[in-house]
Amino acid sequence: MCNNILVKNQDKNLIKSEESFINDIKAIINEGRKSAYGAVSAVMTETYWNIGKRIIEQEQEGKERAEYGKHLIDMLSEELTKEYGTGYSPRYLRQFRKFYIIFPDSEIWKSRFPNLTWTHYLKVLRVADITACRWYIETASKEMWSSRILDRNISTQYFERHFANPDLVSKSKETTAPQILKNPFVAEFLGFKTGDDFSESDLESAIISHLKDFLLEMGRGFAFVARQQHIHTEGEDYYIDLVFYNMILKCYVLIDLKTGKICHQDVGQMDMYVRMYDELKRTDGDNPTIGLVLCSETDAAIAKYSVLHNSDQLFAAKLMTCMPTEEQLRAEIEQQKEIFKLQQEADSVSAN
Repeated sequence: MCNNILVKNQDKNLIKSEESFINDIKAIINEGRKSAYGAVSAVMTETYWNIGKRIIEQEQEGKERAEYGKHLIDMLSEELTKEYGTGYSPRYLRQFRKFYIIFPDSEIWKSRFPNLTWTHYLKVLRVADITACRWYIETASKEMWSSRILDRNISTQYFERHFANPDLVSKSKETTAPQILKNPFVAEFLGFKTGDDFSESDLESAIISHLKDFLLEMGRGFAFVARQQHIHTEGEDYYIDLVFYNMILKCYVLIDLKTGKICHQDVGQMDMYVRMYDELKRTDGDNPTIGLVLCSETDAAIAKYSVLHNSDQLFAAKLMTCMPTEEQLRAEIEQQKEIFKLQQEADSVSAN
């Protein structure tokens, strides 16, 4: 009996050893494939950069005439496709050209963005604005975005959705809340469909269930702290829907969820939460707390005439739970920026 048990234990140990051995071999193969892909991608990226450089040099010989540039691209595409097959269409060749224009010094993208692949660059190069291109590349590298996440952020116009002028997002020496917070928030990943009827509790639960995606949508430096955080005062108990901490701003960010249009009471309630949090929870190393009301609809009058207009700690943003079309999102972004300008203009008037 003892011998049988010993043999069974030895068999189990042997099986575990073999499983570990197989897993080790798989890890070696996966790492090798990853390294090989990285090497191929690096060579590919440099090849395309060199093509872009040569196209620019040839165009300059033609005095950068528009008709010559088009002729050059079309002629080159035809010849390369004959010899090398697909991958050298006029559209791709223009992207190689644009890649060189964005980074005329190859050492910049080689040294600053070593974790990006040609797939990352290819997705960014479809963005028309050069400033936005550079921002997406820098942020994708810094935040370690996969090409899938980068693609989603470009599609949802992540750069354009910052409260502040996006041109200033990466230029200002001092980072402020409007340079990190976005408006509107696009949260199609929550699982709601157009026309769905859901409560604020349903919305909160969906956010918690998709917290990783929500953090990515919120942007740089956010960490989750609490859900329904209890604040006790001498006379009342309060519960804040969601609490985050932003490592860049070094402050707590409180979120109140509203499934309807924002009203004065919503802003007043958030103002009270922020004041309580500053007094009862904020520590010496923290900057003043920020309050954000996420609602289904913002309001210009609220932005201009409520306590939003004289506070740099309170913000309101529209939450879109379904993916809009590109045109709808662009129109919504412009509308939200106009509302934010009303808040900022009121601040300026108050300061004077």
